Parts: sequence; structure tokens; C-alpha cells
Amino acid sequence: MTEGTRPAGRAGRRAPEVRCRAGAVAGRAPGGAPAAAGSAPSAGAAGLRIEVARVRGDTAVVTVAGEIDLRTAGALRDGLVELHGRLPGAGPRRLVADFSAVPFCDAAGLGALVAAHNQIAADGGEIALTGVRPAQLRLLRITGLHRLFAISAGGDVACAGYGPSAGSR
Repeated sequence: MTEGTRPAGRAGRRAPEVRCRAGAVAGRAPGGAPAAAGSAPSAGAAGLRIEVARVRGDTAVVTVAGEIDLRTAGALRDGLVELHGRLPGAGPRRLVADFSAVPFCDAAGLGALVAAHNQIAADGGEIALTGVRPAQLRLLRITGLHRLFAISAGGDVACAGYGPSAGSR
């Protein structure tokens, strides 16, 4: 068909809505109103918790708890970048993200980790992962991301090397 002979679409027809597991409609705020461009849920609202467990020198051990998926990936990225910016010192700073309380991480979560890595590395810092579950470690290996992050499967062993808390935030 050519442009001139193509039948016109019905006026007022909307694209189908896509729903996530929680029942929220993608692209819409709660209540059905369109979401503001660039808005992201807060870490608490998304069901993901990111907390500084301990700080020693220029290294912070950060506990991540909750599922990491399309709904929470933005909160993970933003939380890691924000915590890195608050670390003391002007030199290279290191975040050790403890994933032992993360039961699930999908491709969106991996993308958020890469995005956080890129922002933090541009500032001279780095992200290391610890407490990574076997299924998550397999995904990191399949995607080649095991070469981007220093990874330790045993969370308790890796975190113990950073000593007592030098002050939580």
C-alpha cells in the first residue's frame, strides 16, 4: 500500500499497556497518570535496600537486599553512584557491594551495575561484588561481566577483611 491508500488508524486508539509483576503499569504513575519523564522510584519504594555496612579508609562495604529487576534497577544504579560520591577522600574510592541478600538479578540489574560502574570509574573509583549467588555468578560469566568487576562468591569472608565499622551512614 502507498501512503495515500493506507487506511487511517482509529482516532484515540492507545497502545497496549504493559504490566509488571507488581501490577503497576509501565509509563504510568500510581493512579494511572502518566509518569514524569526521567522519574525513578526511590530505593525504599522499589523494594530494594542499599545500606553502608562499614567504611574503612577509601572502601565502603554496601549491603544490597531485595530483587533486582526492571523495577528496581534504576534505584540500584542511583544508590551505588550516590554512595560512592559520599565516600571520604578525593582519590580512588572503592565500593564492595554485598549481594548475599539478593535472591534474583536479571538483565536490567546487570545493566544497572554496568551503568554504575561506568559512572564510578569515570570518577576514578571501582565496584567490587561479593556474596554473589551461583546463578548470578553464572550470568556474570556468560555475559563477560566477571572481567569488569572483582567478584568474591563468599560474602562473609570478603567483608570480614575490611575490619570493624568506621562509621555507617
